[in-house]
Amino acid sequence: MIASLPMYDRPETAATLDTLWAETRARLPFDAPVRLTREGNLWDHWADPALVLSQTCGYPYRARLIGKVQVVGSPDNRLPDCPPGHYNSIFVVRADDPRSALPDFARAPFAYNEPLSQSGWGAPQNHAAGLGFTFSNTVYTGAHVNSARAVAEGRADIACIDALTWMLIQRHDAHASELRELDRTDPTPALPFITAPGYDAAAIAAALAGALDALSPAARDTIGLYGLARVTDAQYMAIPNPADPGAARPSA
Repeated sequence: MIASLPMYDRPETAATLDTLWAETRARLPFDAPVRLTREGNLWDHWADPALVLSQTCGYPYRARLIGKVQVVGSPDNRLPDCPPGHYNSIFVVRADDPRSALPDFARAPFAYNEPLSQSGWGAPQNHAAGLGFTFSNTVYTGAHVNSARAVAEGRADIACIDALTWMLIQRHDAHASELRELDRTDPTPALPFITAPGYDAAAIAAALAGALDALSPAARDTIGLYGLARVTDAQYMAIPNPADPGAARPSA
């Protein structure tokens, strides 16, 4: 069996995520892994019929996973101007960059974490499309924290970071001081907790909610997770899928 909580797992949050899983496991009416899995490919985890609990992104869910997993619930991260179960993304640029409007960065090197990331690729491209352009000069980084660092170090000019990750970067990463917020996307459904089809999703949701209630306020603040919300499949599926980064790059 597999349990993983990969999306906001970093050294400063790992112990709290371990505690959250231990509290969740203690409330489940069936056996479950003692420890979180932190190795291996996430797509393999999400597709495994023995997946008890994980967290995916809204883009992978609507593009590949819908109908193949069950949603346990969507996180309430208590983010500014976002309803429960929703989040948004922050456009970050270097603090000393004089450009002040998002269209000024239309041809600038844009750092993105993954092509199926809602916060790092889908949301910024949809937001840019509403302003009449797309980001086409792309720099792949593999992780939000790498995208932020790429901008701080001058390997890219702009990136889009999900609001909770940006909060954690500001708390823990020195290069955050080299960056400033330029703009924000509209809220979209947040990263759903999922389980394999063979498990009792309602029981897992109750266990996870109870575990969150058992955490101290400081622990909940550490991971930015305060409860579960219900977001429908229709709400996830209503978000447009932009062209992939390969299609967005200008031809040679």
